[in-house]
Amino acid sequence: MSTTPSYPLPVRFGRWLLRLDEPVPPRTEAQLAAEVERNYRWNFWFNLLDGASFQLGATFASSSTILPFFISQLTTSTLPLGILAVIAQAGWYLPQLFTANAVEQLPRKKAVVVNLGLFLERLPCWVFALAPLLALRSYSLALIVFMVGLAWHVVGAGVVAIAWQDFIARVFPVERRGRFFGLTNFLGTGLGVIGSALSARLLAAVAFPYNFFYCFLICASLIALSWVFLALTREPVQPVTAPRRNDREYWQALPQILRQDHNFRRFLLVRMLMALGGMGNGFIAVAAVHRWQVPTSTAGLYTGALLLGQAIGTLAFGFLADRFGHKRNLVLGAAASCGVFALAWLAPAPAWYFAVFVLQGIAYAAGLVSGILIALEFCAPERRPTYLGLANTGIGLASVVAPLLGAALAAQSYNLLFALSAGVALLALTLMQSWVKEPRWDTHPAPPEAV
Repeated sequence: MSTTPSYPLPVRFGRWLLRLDEPVPPRTEAQLAAEVERNYRWNFWFNLLDGASFQLGATFASSSTILPFFISQLTTSTLPLGILAVIAQAGWYLPQLFTANAVEQLPRKKAVVVNLGLFLERLPCWVFALAPLLALRSYSLALIVFMVGLAWHVVGAGVVAIAWQDFIARVFPVERRGRFFGLTNFLGTGLGVIGSALSARLLAAVAFPYNFFYCFLICASLIALSWVFLALTREPVQPVTAPRRNDREYWQALPQILRQDHNFRRFLLVRMLMALGGMGNGFIAVAAVHRWQVPTSTAGLYTGALLLGQAIGTLAFGFLADRFGHKRNLVLGAAASCGVFALAWLAPAPAWYFAVFVLQGIAYAAGLVSGILIALEFCAPERRPTYLGLANTGIGLASVVAPLLGAALAAQSYNLLFALSAGVALLALTLMQSWVKEPRWDTHPAPPEAV
């Protein structure tokens, strides 16, 4: 008699999607390391192409420049801008702790990233790409469809994010992750500078709403292409070694980690403060419009400045991270963020905003390279999903509050918003430098029972 359990059709489909019924070959640590090394070049190039094409696509739907301009064409209210900032800043972070326990139990992370990510992250891009066409009939309907599609894409990316980060940690050794992220983002943002020039031309030369439709269509196409490259990555499948826990046991164990791992707790608090300091990020481009009436086409040029700073930052931060660890990068990123808001507050002419966006790109680069990778170094490999979930969902909670607070302050005064953002960024910089230890060199790791 067969002992294979019989599952309902939806469960069987889910297990097939995640490849749960396929055997996991036993491997020693030495065998896994040899497989990682053997596939390193292959994985490097296909993940490089994935990241570069994804970022180039995202250039045509930049949440800092183009998307606020699109929303400002549909409504004069600042509330949708605040919602956009919540989605952009918190949507990717918030779901991660809720998926960490399940991801820890999966021997194959690629199945989540590629198979599940197709439906949760990639397909929704085509939904919000249709929103500009709906503006021909109804601005309100266009705004609703756009927000739904964007939220589906960003939150869906957050659902698969833990698996993707653990997948990257498996594929790339710790001493080479920084340069991979740095080079990938350098190439992506370098291509993005070209993309920003094209988006600026489209926004200036084509009438609304077709200008935004073409931008979003290019975005969706390139993000679909990036999925193809990601699917070609070779994952070193590993047996599950973390103890299996039900959700109740898992959630009850989380406070113990925060109580016992003092350095990680401090890091988490400072990162949440950094996220709160980003309350003004979604309002910089719109502030330039309100203050100096800059034309819509300038959004593409501002995106180019943002990507220039990001390209410089990611290349430098990638190599600095491999040599010195990630804490230094986060300190430099907080300094750049402080400069962003101070300059946006005090800028005497619209041309100064190009420097604002260059600095914002540098601040983003620090988060892209080190904001993700540093959390991988606080714990043992089998508990990476849990630590990533705690770190990123904590940042997500602060990122929900930050743009809503930013929207309320922007309704009163953009200068007040930027001044407070600069002050919070300065405080975060000080605490990260003086209070948090670099986990790679920390001689007092978390106790065994915490991990």
